[in-house]
Amino acid sequence: MVRGIRGATTVKEDREDEILKETEYMVQQLVKENEVNPEDVAQVLITVTDDISSTFPAKALRRFPEWKYVPVMCAREIAVPNSLEKCIRIMVTVNSQTPQEQINHIYLNNAVQLRPDLLLTDEAKKV
Repeated sequence: MVRGIRGATTVKEDREDEILKETEYMVQQLVKENEVNPEDVAQVLITVTDDISSTFPAKALRRFPEWKYVPVMCAREIAVPNSLEKCIRIMVTVNSQTPQEQINHIYLNNAVQLRPDLLLTDEAKKV
């Protein structure tokens, strides 16, 4: 079965080190909470808001050697007025036998406001 696992986080500043650190942490949590094996990942789509431009968040996934062959793409988020600033969103398409309602979507930092109904744990609620 193919499943989509969502995640989002925010950064305080548009700095490469912060973008990579927050993206890496988000992916680590997503992998841990959903027991994701890179061999089961079909693709990863990462979007950023217009105020993030100092690096590609996909670089963070290249820090995981076992993710070397996972296709990753970055894109711009739609610029909706009054939307969350400095936000990085991720969609991981994965083969999984986990039922849809048991998928653990990861929302961190200010992104917790995007889907409070899907928040997982106190750790995932860090603001």
